[in-house]
Amino acid sequence: MTHTSLPGVDAGAVATEPTSHDSEKFPVLVLGAIGVVYGDIGTSPIYAFRQALGAVSAQGIGTPEVLGLLSLIVWALTLTVSVKYVFFVTKADNKGEGGTLSLMALARQGFASRPAWLLVLGIVGSALFFGDSIITPAISVLSAVEGVETVAPNLSEFVLPVTILILIGLFVVQRFGTSKMATVFGPIMIVWFLALGLSGLAHIVHTPQVLLAINPAYGVHFLVVHWGIASVVVGAIFLAITGAEALYADLGHFGRRPVVVAWFSLVFPCLLLNYFGQGAFVLDGATGAAANPFFQMHPEWARIPMIVLATCATVIASQACITGTYSLAQQAIALNLLPRMTVTHTSETKSGQIYMPQITTILLIAVLLLVVGFKSSNALSSAYGIAVSGVMLVTAILISIVMWRIWKWHPAAVAATMVPFLVMDMGFFIANVSKIEQGGWVPALVAALVALIMVTWMAGRKRLIDKTRRDEVPLQFLVDNLTKKRPTIVPGTAVFLTSDIEGAPTALLHSLKHYKVLHEHNVILTVLTSNSPRVPDDEKVRIESLSELFARVIVTFGYVETPNIPKALALGRKLGWKFDIMSTSFFLSRRSLKPTPKGGLPFWVDRLFIALARNATDATEYFHIPTGRVVEIGTQVLL
Repeated sequence: MTHTSLPGVDAGAVATEPTSHDSEKFPVLVLGAIGVVYGDIGTSPIYAFRQALGAVSAQGIGTPEVLGLLSLIVWALTLTVSVKYVFFVTKADNKGEGGTLSLMALARQGFASRPAWLLVLGIVGSALFFGDSIITPAISVLSAVEGVETVAPNLSEFVLPVTILILIGLFVVQRFGTSKMATVFGPIMIVWFLALGLSGLAHIVHTPQVLLAINPAYGVHFLVVHWGIASVVVGAIFLAITGAEALYADLGHFGRRPVVVAWFSLVFPCLLLNYFGQGAFVLDGATGAAANPFFQMHPEWARIPMIVLATCATVIASQACITGTYSLAQQAIALNLLPRMTVTHTSETKSGQIYMPQITTILLIAVLLLVVGFKSSNALSSAYGIAVSGVMLVTAILISIVMWRIWKWHPAAVAATMVPFLVMDMGFFIANVSKIEQGGWVPALVAALVALIMVTWMAGRKRLIDKTRRDEVPLQFLVDNLTKKRPTIVPGTAVFLTSDIEGAPTALLHSLKHYKVLHEHNVILTVLTSNSPRVPDDEKVRIESLSELFARVIVTFGYVETPNIPKALALGRKLGWKFDIMSTSFFLSRRSLKPTPKGGLPFWVDRLFIALARNATDATEYFHIPTGRVVEIGTQVLL
């Protein structure tokens, strides 16, 4: 059984779970935002400034170069994160939810026709996010463990094995959920950010001239003088803002205000202090300072504690990225962009805490291959940035559409506001594309594969639906005939799942053909997915009587909700339907798909779609139907 989108069903919908965070303690939400939202961007100081210095090391590193690089980092953080994301993007929530697919769904509400090109943007953005999700854990943990080389260079051979063990442990514990770990995420990250700020402040006091980098003229002058390597430098500078997309992606977990307060009260100031501190340390002329300024700027007694703290912070950053991937995959499944996968809830109170074993396995294999293949964060940094810059560019386009079509801004106002950000995002994207040969092809390839799977799944489903509709009988025609000439009636309720509201379910037709009987109560059930993240209980179930024997039931779930059919049908009791799970049987049609040379799709697309369908999670498990109440009837379909 599959979902179909229901245009316009989201009108007036509100969340079934509280999306307003007024009832919760505000400090707790701020603490959670610090621990989850800012893990990725919070670990960027470990490698971002180092990579930027490495890009100009061949031409010599003097005061103008240090101030120029710092100026570019400061203004990238200010304009991209503080202005674009905090002041604009975070305001474009879809009923409290954020992320690329939520923004795409919101933008499509501004068009009556739901244009396909907006769906394409959503696919591209979400596919790029998957590409980013394999890079973040690898580079974050690897860069932190590499800090041991500044203390004991002879231990460098253990960096790779230790990194692999940490990553394997991180992915293994995913099945236990993040609720227990989350309680310590916030405090650890607060200690981390305070350590960043204090260590940077100590060097700024010693070399205050580094604060001149606040002047954007230093950054502009640097790009003009070093125009030959400007693209490489901008690509390195971009590493300082990777993770900014989490501001929007995790909006639904904490709410806008806690995310904004956490950024301006702690995260942003501490990041700036640390970057300035690294710059001051390099300006002081310490031997080998440019090689790894983040760890070397600390006194020897503080390096080991800082390495341990950095490792903890990078694990938290990786955890946040993995959790975000789960959420995005769940939304993609609900919106019919990916085949069904197992979704396990790890918390009884927080619906956003889920575990997806298939996604976990894929991510772990990909991350380990990256670590083994690139061997160092320096090499891996070349692969970083393409996916994130692509997501930011897609986000800028979608937010522009929301401003125009949803917020009703004048096109001139939209252009005046967003064109500078679009130009900046395009510059970052082009700069990162230049790193394709150095490793940027990895996230690009992953994103292309994910996009291919999404497009194939949608095309295959459309082909399957069209094929099924040509062979099916109109539901009303069947109901009328069975009302006039009833077969043998047996007690109980039969629920037939179908994706087509108007057609007779295949399982019903085959049941009549083989068993020659009909239940006294027959329900034709269709599950739809709303363009809203959640659908309220009083709008979730619609019941229509077709005859004495038949009723049509339409259940609508939000795209972030876990489809639970028994719970949804129990809501029908408020509408007068006496639902009893113990006297109800669910009839599902299990299709056996076969490719044909003369099918409507290329042969290889048919093959890929069939492989995806075979590996999709069973409908019984996905919809949480008790296995003892399910009857599956097999059918063969030639595509």
